[in-house]
Amino acid sequence: MAIRIIRKGEDPVLRQKAHVVTQFTPAIHRLLDDMAETMYDADGIGLAANQIGILKRLVVIDVQPKEDSFAKRAWIELVNPEIVERSGVQREREACLSLPGLSGVVERAAYVRVRAQNRYGEFFELEGRDLLARCLQHEIDHLDGILFTDYLRPEEIERQPVGESSR
Repeated sequence: MAIRIIRKGEDPVLRQKAHVVTQFTPAIHRLLDDMAETMYDADGIGLAANQIGILKRLVVIDVQPKEDSFAKRAWIELVNPEIVERSGVQREREACLSLPGLSGVVERAAYVRVRAQNRYGEFFELEGRDLLARCLQHEIDHLDGILFTDYLRPEEIERQPVGESSR
């Protein structure tokens, strides 16, 4: 596994739509592993492939309390995820590994059901509420070139020194 460079700010790849994964190869498996390692190294709770410059519909998420050992961590891998159901409303603060120092309160669905594939191409569904629902929506937005700041007016975006950004 390797830690990848996270694309930041106005990097054009962050605004591009990611492509559907059709081949579930060892290279995809390595990429998912690298994404998880990169997410943990950056102290994040989610990462989309375009955040590391790869235009593939891949997401890794881990909203559980952090473990000291990488081997104990249980991240979720989503290949070609799509939201098939959403309900309720939640308004919470968001930040992003690709937008260091920025945060804001974003309105999102409180519940989502996502259909995706695992690293072997098998379909599954995942339900998320609260933080998991928010993270799923945030990361799937990345795959469509959407950043959390797109939901906010300029005056609603809070700026903090980069070392103090909440994730």
